[in-house]
Amino acid sequence: MNPEIWRRSPVSFDRRPAQTETRDNWMVVLKYEDESEGPYLIDLSPRTRWDVQDSHLAEIRPGGVPIPDKPGQCTFQKGILVNRMNRTQAAVWHLTGETPEPPAHAAYTDVTESTVFLALVGRRVFAITEKLTSLDFLDPARSAPFLLQGPFSHVPCQVVTLEKSPDRAGILLTCSRGYARDLVAAILDAGEEFGLRPAGQIAFHNWLEELGY
Repeated sequence: MNPEIWRRSPVSFDRRPAQTETRDNWMVVLKYEDESEGPYLIDLSPRTRWDVQDSHLAEIRPGGVPIPDKPGQCTFQKGILVNRMNRTQAAVWHLTGETPEPPAHAAYTDVTESTVFLALVGRRVFAITEKLTSLDFLDPARSAPFLLQGPFSHVPCQVVTLEKSPDRAGILLTCSRGYARDLVAAILDAGEEFGLRPAGQIAFHNWLEELGY
């Protein structure tokens, strides 16, 4: 990576960072000032994301992780979340913070810088999402993690329910980066009555550890 080229997240919170680091030319916020108990909205945009399109997805294993058979299914292994979108397409999200290079295969496209990536985690998460979408993140017929695709605050999104338990609930969502400002503003406004606040990457790592990932 050219050290003179800075990569910038489309997300900007009105909070003062308490701890940051530079990672692969991204300025990553590890912690914000005044991070009390959640729920939290966390910017994961610097984390690597790939789009995979091929007519033979069963033969492709991103990072050694199998792509699920059916749309809506997800596989979470080795810190990699693989989401089956349709017959020929899957999304690959690297949740550990590592930045691997895309494999030398025509099926892969790196979409990290063209999209926004957010986590909404903690108590009352689904009370917040009810104000923003009709997507059912608590579908009793589906076990987490699972993928839904549709409007979230009127924005076309991919959304994964990663945990449904009330105290540690959480979703991950991504969409085109051009929607970032309005989407973040809508989520924070919907979550104000529940104490929703921005948090840094450390809070996300702690949440994953609590879930046993």
